[in-house]
Amino acid sequence: MKAKRRVVTAVTPYKRRPTVRKIKPAIAPVVRRPPIERPAAEQPSNGAGAGTAAGGGSPVGPASASRAVAMHDLRSSDAAGDQGAAVALSVDLGRGLVLENPILVASGTFGYGTEYADVVQVQRLGAICCKGTTLRPRVGNPTPRVTETPAGMLNSIGLQNPGVDAVLAKYAETWAGWKVPVIVNVAGESIADYTEVARRLDGVPGVAGIELNISCPNVGRGGLQFAIDPEAAGAVTASVRRATDLPLLVKLSPNVADIRPIARAIEDAGADALTAINTLSGIAVAPTRQRPLLGNVYGGLSGPAVKPVGLRIVYEASQAVRIPIVAIGGVTELADVLDYLAVGAVAVQVGTAIFADPTLPVRLVDQLAAECRARGLSSYASLIGTALPKKAAAPSAKGVEYRP
Repeated sequence: MKAKRRVVTAVTPYKRRPTVRKIKPAIAPVVRRPPIERPAAEQPSNGAGAGTAAGGGSPVGPASASRAVAMHDLRSSDAAGDQGAAVALSVDLGRGLVLENPILVASGTFGYGTEYADVVQVQRLGAICCKGTTLRPRVGNPTPRVTETPAGMLNSIGLQNPGVDAVLAKYAETWAGWKVPVIVNVAGESIADYTEVARRLDGVPGVAGIELNISCPNVGRGGLQFAIDPEAAGAVTASVRRATDLPLLVKLSPNVADIRPIARAIEDAGADALTAINTLSGIAVAPTRQRPLLGNVYGGLSGPAVKPVGLRIVYEASQAVRIPIVAIGGVTELADVLDYLAVGAVAVQVGTAIFADPTLPVRLVDQLAAECRARGLSSYASLIGTALPKKAAAPSAKGVEYRP
């Protein structure tokens, strides 16, 4: 019997680069190598050098840091620093995604980049994570959608966006002309949704990578979030990994008891890097005390209030995986950047603080370079992992905070 010929009629409004890829299994286990110990000369000192946490330099620190931090000189000027000194700030997040510096802007706080181009030197950013993008247009949640909280804010935007095709038609050409990489944040309600958006992004000039927002309800499993289940998190990551050769970052949710098995499942499924954390789930009460304030009841808490949680998640995840981790959560000043680097992050995203000061991320680039010069460092690499333990620590899920 003759095989039926398959006819493909779908036409896309933009050109894609042809991508040659190998067939991959659903989840390809990562071969875990022993931690890489830095030579004594590279270990942070206890004096005014790189700085250490209690316990000193750590071989448990992210072994990926030695390869993630590329040694390229980025000349950053700062009024308080030596303008002639060169500091290496570039970082490799995998698959050729090399950023000139480790300061990114977080999804949902910087639009598509073009909205801030007149007030911010966007080309000086490490990367832009654009607004969450879905397969089809979304109108978002009912109002009210945003409210301030002590040391933060709750938002319930509901992923309002025009859909992936409209985003590419409007912004891809502009992104392709920028030096700063644009990472598209992708959301969906099913594995098929995520996978199809990734296919449409694959090979498009201007799209430097994908950040998966897996803190979305999986309609196929009764609304269970992909991000809170290792099997679901691994499955969606593996499916997207097969669909694209773009650098793939996966965003972790803090709304879990133990992040380690989820982080490992994502790494084993082929992610190139992790981003942590997404917002914490919360609510606000209306002034009348008769109902919740937000139209969707629940919102995502962000801002300085979530930083201790972000630090904990990055601290635990960096001891469980070898891929780079980009930290998010409550970054408002250089001290926050240094804290996240100390617990194993190789880069940070600035989010909620941008609403008050859009120029903050660029200033942080200069301030990080100045801090390195003040410490006599030619690279920020030795700031990474200084607060990690020498041996893997017990996770907070074990109840260690309640020990007598």
